[in-house]
Amino acid sequence: EPVSVVEGRGGICNHGEHPMAKATGKKVLILAAHGFEQSELEVPRDRLTAAGATVTIASPEKGEIKGWDKSDWGRPVKVDKTLDEVKAADFDAIVLPGGQINPDLLRVNDKALKLIKDFYNQKKVVAAVCHAPWLLVEAGIAKGKKMTSYKSIKTDVINAGAAWEDSPVVVDQGVITSRNPGDLEAFSSKIIEEMAEGRHSQRNAA
Repeated sequence: EPVSVVEGRGGICNHGEHPMAKATGKKVLILAAHGFEQSELEVPRDRLTAAGATVTIASPEKGEIKGWDKSDWGRPVKVDKTLDEVKAADFDAIVLPGGQINPDLLRVNDKALKLIKDFYNQKKVVAAVCHAPWLLVEAGIAKGKKMTSYKSIKTDVINAGAAWEDSPVVVDQGVITSRNPGDLEAFSSKIIEEMAEGRHSQRNAA
């Protein structure tokens, strides 16, 4: 059955198999700083929005954050709220884009790490792609989890006590991880699916 595609929607159209409006009413926080990998923020943002979720971009500072697009600085993204203005209780999921620079800036930010821990302890969905599993390591969430990540930080993830696997998307008790931009469709779909399942009551507080 051919599916018509609406032109000019910037890739937000719902394809035949897409879980249309499956995330209606859900609220998602994307936490990033300068140097986020462009597609790793934009693809989940657009897919989640297309599925009906309300997406908020948060960063330590207000204004704009600049993306890193493969080998050079990319497009800026408007910051909706600062780190001080958001709390886990107001959202269903947190998404952590990768890029080398962005998670490195955030993993030394105590407020960012506390926010990620709060999402985890409140049994919300926590999703990290590429280099962002560094943040899960730093927040003490990686231990005992099945996880994946960008290959260059595989050793860090294993050293933190996680069982690392080379898969496009790995889920363990609502903690979702993916390896690289090529995994973003699977990553985004899994976030939508896990939010639909609700709270992960079997998870122990970190």
